[in-house]
Amino acid sequence: MQHLQEEAVITSDRIYNRPPDEHGIKKNIKMTSSRLNALAEELKTRAAANLYRRRRTVESAQGRMLLIDGRQLINFCSNDYLGLAGDERVRNAFAAGVRDWGAGAGAAHLVCGHTRAHDTLEQALAEFTGCERCLLFSSGYAANMGTLNALAGRGDFIFADRLNHASLIDGALLSGARIRRYAHRDLDALAKQLIAADEESRKLIVSDGTFSMDGTVCDVDGLLNAARTHDAWLMLDEAHSLGVTGTAGRGLTAEVDAEDALILIGTLGKAFGTQGGFVAGSEDLIETLIQTARTYIYSTALPAAVAVATQESLAIAQAEQWRRDKLTELVARFKAGAQQAGLKLIDSETPIQPVLLNDEASALAASAALEDRGILVTAIRPPTVPRGTSRLRVTVTAAHTKADIDTLVEALEAVCI
Repeated sequence: MQHLQEEAVITSDRIYNRPPDEHGIKKNIKMTSSRLNALAEELKTRAAANLYRRRRTVESAQGRMLLIDGRQLINFCSNDYLGLAGDERVRNAFAAGVRDWGAGAGAAHLVCGHTRAHDTLEQALAEFTGCERCLLFSSGYAANMGTLNALAGRGDFIFADRLNHASLIDGALLSGARIRRYAHRDLDALAKQLIAADEESRKLIVSDGTFSMDGTVCDVDGLLNAARTHDAWLMLDEAHSLGVTGTAGRGLTAEVDAEDALILIGTLGKAFGTQGGFVAGSEDLIETLIQTARTYIYSTALPAAVAVATQESLAIAQAEQWRRDKLTELVARFKAGAQQAGLKLIDSETPIQPVLLNDEASALAASAALEDRGILVTAIRPPTVPRGTSRLRVTVTAAHTKADIDTLVEALEAVCI
């Protein structure tokens, strides 16, 4: 666990003094101002509180195993739930897309960056989600930010679950709307806030579908009922459920008649294994976003090759039910083993299986100890999760084996109990 201790000591030299680059030029940034000194002190404070974050340089393609620092580690922290990021068919589709369309889109969608490949994917995603239309964004973050700022403003109300993703929080804050946060999945609290809101104001209920750090799932029927009762929209971010849950992976709304009340947000960078985000909904909703969503209007379009690759991964995700069946089996195996071992879990039936360790130092130490045993699991700490709930965020994928799950449980029991 020596590497953990080294990371906890942040010095000015480590942060600002760089080794020579490939041209032999040493780039030293001297801290000559009080502002830079303040930044260095803030980083030291963050490290002392066990809140310092560091990037890992991965030396292999995404998959069940990752090569990091010359070691092969079993990867239990990826959102590649269906194991499609490295699928040969998706790789080949991406390569074909590059040959046909080049490496970049060259411009925003509304200039000359919107290709037939983008258009075909939008139609496929609309059919997949059961919505009239779909609109591609450069990321799920951009989709959430752009949609919230296009639909809500001063005088409007946004009602948000307290455990919503950062992109939903930031989009709500930037919109200028009046924000009301309700306790996690508490529909009674939401109803009281909706009743208290100005009846003449626009109202937007915003929630994750599957919550990214807890693995808990919202009550879609309850939220839709609240939206209809109080003449509000429901904006549901299904980043972690599309491809994973529902008929053919269509998510939490697969069997729901949402009519015009639902605004659906999805991502392509998780179960579908590529990159980007999208909004699905009514014809008028999508046309409104094309006209007013700044993160759509002023961003270069995704490379067309990504759209080509996503068409392939979307088709695979729908056709190969065995991937979801295997996920269900592996999640059940992990939960049974973890509970028998006495690990503290959150009540989740999804591939997101947090192991609660409460304090930041314990989470970091457990993550480092797992890595020493050849397993990669990220320690999640504030502000990503509330204080006192630091955890190991275990994610199961269809690429894992039963032996991988048993190895993980055994290792967790050794380092966490």
